[in-house]
Amino acid sequence: MARLRDMYKAEVAPALMKKFEYKSTMQIPKLDKIVVNVGTSDAKDNSKVIDSVIADLTLITGQKAVPTYARKSVANFKLRAGMKIGAKVTLRGEIMYEFVDRLFNFALPRVRDFKGINPNAFDGRGNYSLGLKEQLIFPEIEYDKVDKIRGMDIAFVTTANTDEEARELLTLMGAPFAKE
Repeated sequence: MARLRDMYKAEVAPALMKKFEYKSTMQIPKLDKIVVNVGTSDAKDNSKVIDSVIADLTLITGQKAVPTYARKSVANFKLRAGMKIGAKVTLRGEIMYEFVDRLFNFALPRVRDFKGINPNAFDGRGNYSLGLKEQLIFPEIEYDKVDKIRGMDIAFVTTANTDEEARELLTLMGAPFAKE
């Protein structure tokens, strides 16, 4: 399943080298890590919610998720510092490339009325963030076993210095950006 990693080495890296005219192969941007994060407001009332979020994230990514905790107390939200409020997974290496492949080729096309992902969601330093409204677009999730539809944030961290380099990297890797 190392298809995307092999494609990066064979096609993506040489194309980036040619387009941006790098002097060294070490300057070629690459995908460093992917962070998948799910935050839930239900967790403060029911601690079992975090367990189902962790189970869903583990199924989707193929790696065990860890709970995230509130840093500050917020009285208006009935939230105390140290309460579990979500879960996250940091993907690197082979699992990361496998997840990107499944996201771009299987999950995103299953979104209703999908026209592409926002090409302007870069942070200015070559990192890209993507928000999903439901976890049901992943084929690993069974519709009958879902207690509640939850969204997630996916952050692509690259070694690119500019947004243009990162956009080209993700495009060559198969990211379905919307046409402007």
